[in-house]
Amino acid sequence: MSEQTPGGPHWERQLLEKLALESLAEQRRRRRWGIFFKLLGFTYVTVVLVLALDWGSSEKHDGKKHTALVDMHGVIQAKGDANAENVIGSLQSAFEDKGTVGIVLRINSPGGSPVQSGIIYDEIKRLRAKYPEIPLHVVVEDVCASGGYYVAAAADNIYVDKASIVGSIGVLMDGFGFTGTMDKFGVERRLLTAGENKGFLDPFSPQNAQHKEHAQQMLNDIHQQFIDVVRKGRGKRLKESPEMFSGLMWTGAKSVELGLADGFGTVDSIARDIFKAEDVRDYTVKSSFAEKFAKQLGANMAQGISSRLFGPSLH
Repeated sequence: MSEQTPGGPHWERQLLEKLALESLAEQRRRRRWGIFFKLLGFTYVTVVLVLALDWGSSEKHDGKKHTALVDMHGVIQAKGDANAENVIGSLQSAFEDKGTVGIVLRINSPGGSPVQSGIIYDEIKRLRAKYPEIPLHVVVEDVCASGGYYVAAAADNIYVDKASIVGSIGVLMDGFGFTGTMDKFGVERRLLTAGENKGFLDPFSPQNAQHKEHAQQMLNDIHQQFIDVVRKGRGKRLKESPEMFSGLMWTGAKSVELGLADGFGTVDSIARDIFKAEDVRDYTVKSSFAEKFAKQLGANMAQGISSRLFGPSLH
């Protein structure tokens, strides 16, 4: 069929179709260029932010005297922001800076993993021995309980607000038992193990007296480790009582009376009045969005397994 010429039948429709196709092609081109320039702009902003972070890092190591700040906020756990790797990396950078006069570890944590808490505690003791001229004080915000206080016990001094919550020197292991519910609905548990204790604390089986005794012994051992750390860290300042290591918590004001803390203070007051270095520089390692996403993904995948184990927690 030959191409229609102007004046022939249907040429107007063909012209309109051609114009419509050209318009769609132009829109596609604009869209591609729009995406290109958006990506270019995103890349530019990313580079600027990275350079800004680098400049901030170089400022920290300019040799000027300052107070180093490290934050430990949230539940202490391997997949959270308050994990041993981040806190230790922050503390190491702070101690290694030649301009650091003193370090404030600001804690706002209800506790968490006894392993992560112990790793941070041990590293603080190591760094204090390596850099004896650099003091490290803890400043408590709202809460410094359980694993949070375990870490704080490594500091030279602990400062609180009068309304802070401090203490909870204890260990717990919690879970649920579903045997009654299973009986009610006629559900039969079929558990196969290789090893007589492999079904340790299985929530879908009746509680085993030997397993319960073994779990309690583990809790007692970890609790004693906690008590030893507090006694060593606080020394003669501690005014022990029968309730001291029972898991109770106290206000900041009461914690000072009990010797669990040394006085009242904030980051700024410690920097100004004790370290005599009002320039406060933050050394806290902060996870990127991608790192947080990856950690959360890993945590969600592991949650089903860890919830079965009901591991001990310093909460």
